[in-house]
Amino acid sequence: MLAVARIERKQHLEPDDVGAISQLLAAATAADEHQPLDDHTWLDLVQGGRGDFAALVAWEGGHPHPVGYAQVTRGADSWAVEYVIDPHHRVPGNTVGVDLLAEAGRLIAQQGGGHVHLWVGRSGPQSDRVAAAIGLRPGRTLYQMRRRLPVEPELVLAPLPPTRAFVPGRDEEEWLEVNNRAFEWHPEQGGWDLATLKERESAPWFDPEGFLVYEDGGRIAGFCWTKVHAEHDPPLGEIYVIAVDPGVSRRGLGRGLTLAGLDHLSRKCVPVGMLYVDAGNLRAVKLYVDLGFVVNHIDQAYVGDIAPG
Repeated sequence: MLAVARIERKQHLEPDDVGAISQLLAAATAADEHQPLDDHTWLDLVQGGRGDFAALVAWEGGHPHPVGYAQVTRGADSWAVEYVIDPHHRVPGNTVGVDLLAEAGRLIAQQGGGHVHLWVGRSGPQSDRVAAAIGLRPGRTLYQMRRRLPVEPELVLAPLPPTRAFVPGRDEEEWLEVNNRAFEWHPEQGGWDLATLKERESAPWFDPEGFLVYEDGGRIAGFCWTKVHAEHDPPLGEIYVIAVDPGVSRRGLGRGLTLAGLDHLSRKCVPVGMLYVDAGNLRAVKLYVDLGFVVNHIDQAYVGDIAPG
């Protein structure tokens, strides 16, 4: 077995740390065609960490770069954990993932324990074994679905709903009300505040022209927020967040907003559209299948409880 030489715990990441870990994440993204950290986690990383944040950096002897990285964030009622392993160190017998999660488990136990939520992109038997190392079991399943662009005209059953671009500095409060009503049930997308939204607006990929807003009676009633992954080859256009205000009853608006988002991405010459959807959201999955999306891969959440220690 090839164990890591050491794991460093950090509450704050210096610029050199961010640079080294960014290179690790870029290598993993290229190998997996999948970003290993979500937006919340990435923002914690580049901002240097917060009081409820811990970075775990894994090193092996003879390698001047990190071979693995894990991030632990304490939320209001649970712990979020994510990890990534250098693609060149994903070999039989290497314990980087198990060692990182074991250290994350010790850290959580020392901080009083609690419920743990771990997301793994492109999950499989190996990720099941790594998660089990700290007593986590499979939870939510997320599909990443893709389709070629543009959309075939026969799939557009009605005129696209009229939309406008999101206006930073004006639309935030109203958008947050709609988003939080629509995603009251959702553990990641629900409960956003102004700081969360402003962080997205400050991201390099943010483009208000791709943040499509639908109004009813002069108020935001739905939206389709798109995102272009320019680093992907070829570029991927994502339906990043889409919702209709639960108080608005207009059949087909969700389908229409999805098509409006895909049309915007196609007009930007993006050849492939993608989105994420909970496997258990059968209504949404059916809609996306009807629009020509197919499952590209599966992301898996692992959950469990760690006792104080």
